[in-house]
Amino acid sequence: MHELRFTPYHAAMPKLTELLQLNRIRGLQLFTAFLTVASIGCGSAGQPPPQSAVPTPAASPSPKNPSAAAIENVFDVPYVPTPTAVVDRMLSMAKVGKRDLLYDLGSGDGRIVITAAQKYGARGVGYDINPQRIKESNENARKAGVTNRVRFEQQDLFEADLSSATVVTLYLLPDVNLKLRPKLFRDLRPGTRVVSHNYHMGDWQADEVAEVEVKGTKHYVYFWIVPEGSKMGK
Repeated sequence: MHELRFTPYHAAMPKLTELLQLNRIRGLQLFTAFLTVASIGCGSAGQPPPQSAVPTPAASPSPKNPSAAAIENVFDVPYVPTPTAVVDRMLSMAKVGKRDLLYDLGSGDGRIVITAAQKYGARGVGYDINPQRIKESNENARKAGVTNRVRFEQQDLFEADLSSATVVTLYLLPDVNLKLRPKLFRDLRPGTRVVSHNYHMGDWQADEVAEVEVKGTKHYVYFWIVPEGSKMGK
């Protein structure tokens, strides 16, 4: 949910498969996503890679690369809403409570932040680069009656200040998670809980992993606690 980056085929396909299943890509996003896949070659989609398989982020493409030109106006983490059952599992794994301040990075329609406030009494902040998602989130918060406990901001998640968070939630892409990891260790205090839908953090081993099946599709939830004095990712 930030400046455009080129995503490797093997990392992008699980997310693209979900996008096609949910029929949530509209217009240019669907067209350009197919262009990206076609430019790299054919292959098969599968489940998220095991934690031991760490994808290597690709170098930024040349401006002359036709694939880059085709997708220059598309966000590099397309919007796919997290199913309600997965949201509930993410929040329960993090043991979210009334004293928590939850930050959702790439907050979409605001459902994770709103559920944390509505169901667990937490306060929440959602960051998303897409102004339409921010507008939608604010409207959803108003309907849920939690505007006094949540806020949504149009923000590049790599530039956001995360230091106040006690819980951070993510649904990004494998290479974005890896690029974000150093920032999490710089910004977050020891003991902060981090939860990711479907994608791990490379050699930062998860403290817990859960599987949630929704309409025949397996989703994975990864949970970490930021350790004391860790220098991983720095």
